[in-house]
Amino acid sequence: MGLRMIDTFWSNARAQMLLDPEVINLNTGSFGPLPRVVFDRATQLRRRLAEEPMDFFVRQVPALLWSARARLAGFLGCEPRRLAFTINVTASLNTVAASLAPAQPGEILLTDHEYGAMRWCWERAAQRHGLTLRTFPLPIRPTTSAEIVDAARAAFTDRTRIFFFSHILSPTGLVLPARELCEEARRRGILTVIDGAHGPAMIPLDLDGLGCDFYGGNCHKWLLAPSGAGFLYFGRGSEDRVQPLQVSWGWHHDRRRADERDDFGSTPRLRAFELEGTRDLCPWLAVPTAIDFQEGLGWERIRARVAGLTRTVRERLSELPGLSLATPTESALHGAMTAFRLPDGVDPVALRRGLWQRYHIEAPVIERSEAFGGRVVTGLPPQTFPWRYLIRVSTWWYNTEPEIEQLAAALSELVPECRRR
Repeated sequence: MGLRMIDTFWSNARAQMLLDPEVINLNTGSFGPLPRVVFDRATQLRRRLAEEPMDFFVRQVPALLWSARARLAGFLGCEPRRLAFTINVTASLNTVAASLAPAQPGEILLTDHEYGAMRWCWERAAQRHGLTLRTFPLPIRPTTSAEIVDAARAAFTDRTRIFFFSHILSPTGLVLPARELCEEARRRGILTVIDGAHGPAMIPLDLDGLGCDFYGGNCHKWLLAPSGAGFLYFGRGSEDRVQPLQVSWGWHHDRRRADERDDFGSTPRLRAFELEGTRDLCPWLAVPTAIDFQEGLGWERIRARVAGLTRTVRERLSELPGLSLATPTESALHGAMTAFRLPDGVDPVALRRGLWQRYHIEAPVIERSEAFGGRVVTGLPPQTFPWRYLIRVSTWWYNTEPEIEQLAAALSELVPECRRR
């Protein structure tokens, strides 16, 4: 395929997205914009819900819900009966953290780069169960997966009960070797809970092959599904370890048939988690349309396009004085997010304001304390955090090289250290 044909293909694909023409959106890592067809499908479903709620919930939803579950399960590489829909990954992981009751004394182990809200989630769980919450440092700019596995192996102790980690780190975009980490934990009888906020669509997934106990994920980021679509995956042997946060009509059911398909679009076990009273199920039901849309573009094409954009970001921003790459360059260790360390003297508030108000650029400026929910964690080796501020650039297939160039130009203007002398 010639260069002009490639440009035409992606230009036509971009035209199918709902994108503000005045904004440079380099932040799919926070929220993905919607393809028009996904927006239309969600709107169609909501219209029917508004017109005739009883018919929608009672007669239409069961078949639609099971179809959506089966489609998402196939995409994620797992059985439908192991997949509960949730509103987002935060709800998924809170369900797990609130339910697990590990043996005391013991500890919950996290990496030192976990998302702040999730650290708070496990902080509360540790307090409730009389456990210690401990973090261990990940290697700085690792070059192999083995370095990460070695660090986790060295951190495990006979007190470790739960190992929680992100499949893809939010601050830096580092992709962790989830299957190998789960193998090491399982050998020691340690439960594994994975924050897969960025996993679905950014990287190929095979949840049944990971060997984890639980995996929570979002569909509203790289999968480009509506906000309000997330999931919780139950690993083999862990189905009975957790309970729903809320009790509704799904609570009492025949335990002998807990994993058989029911008349509600679920299984009795999954319905206990999903039925929280009246709620808008349309984001869940629109997930198959989101999968179909990007599958129609071709996943190999998408991954090649994203790899090229990521390489462009890495090369172009590395040319700027004052910036240093914070994301590994090895293909197995990075995806569609690239982070750069900013000068320590930068004013993060002013930089965020300048990027938006002057250039209409969406790209998060991350402060070190934000990684831990607004406060710096003490007791960690100084080398754990070689950065104080980062800028994280998300490049999905609808982004363009000129947008990356405009970000580079904006940083040259807004960050004095980035100006060429």
